Amino acid sequence: MQNKYDIKNKTVLVTGANRGIGKVITETFLQKGAKKIYAGVRNLDTALPLIEQYGKKIEAITIDLEKPATIIDASLQAKDVEVVVNNAGVNTRSTPLDTDAISSLNFEMEINVNGLIRMAQAFAPILKKNGGGAFIQINSVASIKNIVSIATYSASKAAAYSITQALRDQLDEQGTFVMSVHPGPIATDMIAAAPGMLEIAEPPSIVADNIVTALNNGDFHVFPDKMARQIKEAYQSFAESTIEVNILEN
Repeated sequence: MQNKYDIKNKTVLVTGANRGIGKVITETFLQKGAKKIYAGVRNLDTALPLIEQYGKKIEAITIDLEKPATIIDASLQAKDVEVVVNNAGVNTRSTPLDTDAISSLNFEMEINVNGLIRMAQAFAPILKKNGGGAFIQINSVASIKNIVSIATYSASKAAAYSITQALRDQLDEQGTFVMSVHPGPIATDMIAAAPGMLEIAEPPSIVADNIVTALNNGDFHVFPDKMARQIKEAYQSFAESTIEVNILEN
């Protein structure tokens, strides 16, 4: 596996770049020296504040993870991408006994899992052509521990985490560094709508800063905030002995 990756002078694509964690990742990468960022958004107008602030370093690009054609079109437009951050996702806040549980899960799987696969399929060849680069997937602590109030979201993120592990092994063959990021409650619009969560949420900057550090260190797993670090403490031994190795070679 590639050990280290420097964001400086790199061309980056961030999905969901217009708000929340994606916006802060975009701004942090630019502050750390990224050359250009494609701001992947569903509505190009939502990227205008970023363009007004950062000028030509930001290029808005239409990406809707529910619409495969937008991902394909984006890959044809952003042929110089060296780093992909798949941040966009949805959370319907459904429990298994809710009447809409199955429809909620199907929707979350479509965006959070199928969208991830589509992004990887579209941009892996581009990353390979441009020297390998990095593919960063924003997962969640809910991908490891199911949370009842967001049970279907947790299930979709568990599936996304599983796919991320496969991408780590598969894209290593082309020199692409893959990262799985597992935040706990982060102060975004998504968390603001969840009762009681905003009080314990931490700022999005903690996610962005930890991603930069993990790139520099070559870390696959990233547990950026207090809740995430608590899970890491219990999970790390298993992750290092099982998730981060090829058990078929043992």
